[in-house]
Amino acid sequence: MEIPSIDLKEFEYTLPENRIAKFPLEKRDSSQLLEYRNGTIQHHNFFNLPGLLDADSLLVYNNTKVIPARLIFQRQTGARVEVFLLQPTAPSRVISEIMTSKKPVVWETMIGNLKKWKEEETLQGIIQLEAKEVILNARLANKELMQVEFSWNDSEIAFVDLVEACGETPLPPYLNRKAEENDKSRYQTVYSEKEGAVAAPTAGLHFTEEVLAALRKKGIQEAALTLHVSAGTFQPIKVKAVEEHPMHSEQLEIKRETIEKLLRHTGKIVAVGTTSVRTLESMYWYGVQLIENQGNRFEIEKLAPYAHRVSLPDRKEALQAILKELDKNDSGILFGTTSIFIFPGYTFQLVDGLITNFHQPGSTLILLIASLVGSDWKKIYQEALDSNYRFLSYGDSSLLWS
Repeated sequence: MEIPSIDLKEFEYTLPENRIAKFPLEKRDSSQLLEYRNGTIQHHNFFNLPGLLDADSLLVYNNTKVIPARLIFQRQTGARVEVFLLQPTAPSRVISEIMTSKKPVVWETMIGNLKKWKEEETLQGIIQLEAKEVILNARLANKELMQVEFSWNDSEIAFVDLVEACGETPLPPYLNRKAEENDKSRYQTVYSEKEGAVAAPTAGLHFTEEVLAALRKKGIQEAALTLHVSAGTFQPIKVKAVEEHPMHSEQLEIKRETIEKLLRHTGKIVAVGTTSVRTLESMYWYGVQLIENQGNRFEIEKLAPYAHRVSLPDRKEALQAILKELDKNDSGILFGTTSIFIFPGYTFQLVDGLITNFHQPGSTLILLIASLVGSDWKKIYQEALDSNYRFLSYGDSSLLWS
């Protein structure tokens, strides 16, 4: 597959500030839902979703859980230092391992007021946790790389417990407001489970227990996977040649039972959110990598799908190759990372439909949407603007079919 030439100007649109949803609706599933199918558009509410999916559909959602990744420390001088967790570096790079660690951990971070923080200085915060006072220490392990070591004085407490107790919800920068108490629950899906994301998989924010129950009653199958959304999801494209955009890497994990369910399924596969799309499509390319004997490490590079190949295996062959690799390692979970970049010209291998919010102009996510629906993305977004839809993370939803 050749890398197509992309003019980013073709993927821009005007998004008025007043169309950005600053706060969530009172009820999650009362959001508007735009459905695009076979070139036509219809308007619904999200609670209508079960009626829009065929009974033989498989819904795949991302069960990552947003951590309150914004940590605030105060120097003895009174100066405020903000530490934003990005990704762990030691003693492991695996997020699930670091979050449950009861020993010191090191994270790559963004630091506000870094110039005020002296290299030899340890910042401290006192956290009230389980009727205990725990002291959380932060020191610069590497100032140049903004790596921070965290340690604490209670070996019975896991790092995730400290973060949950003292951190602030990491709202997207375009909301341009401070996190409020309500954001702790609303910037989180009702099925969130695996701590480690610093941004929500926002397509899932519309689901309620009632909607999930209605989907199950209809017989629609569901499967979970995990991609820990990173802050890189908000990184704008700044290069003229789109394929040179430095795509962020994100960690993922998929249980064997999910892969088996995908392998057995013969109906439509509907991804909940672009993060689920990126995970599913990365799985396919990992299967291709195994079939082609290109190594067994699950680490998908951003342009992996565009490498020249004479022919490609079907989805069944790719998934079978992954299961075979899991058998070889006697493992029930597939761990990996992906930097996959999906833009127009890409052919989807696992995904037939997508539930997603409305994204920023000229973003990698708009490019992914255009890959699925072609140039009709412009019609979809104009219709949403004309119909008073709310945009971005706390905004309304869409159901798009390829």
